[in-house]
Amino acid sequence: MKLSARNQLKGKIVEIQEGAVNAIVKINVGNDNILTADITVQSVKELGLTVGKEVVAVIKSTSVMVGVE
Repeated sequence: MKLSARNQLKGKIVEIQEGAVNAIVKINVGNDNILTADITVQSVKELGLTVGKEVVAVIKSTSVMVGVE
């Protein structure tokens, strides 16, 4: 599959926390850098996501905010 999003990070799922509707999926994208995604539980099931599975995180955003104290 080809996508227009240029921010694509390969990684491995290290944790999935399922809630009633959404799930928090943690992906190690290298050097112990963990990316966290909030997706629906239905998507977790449809994609067959499990801990240890190799995935690609696709990031398409119009803005990223960074703050400091």
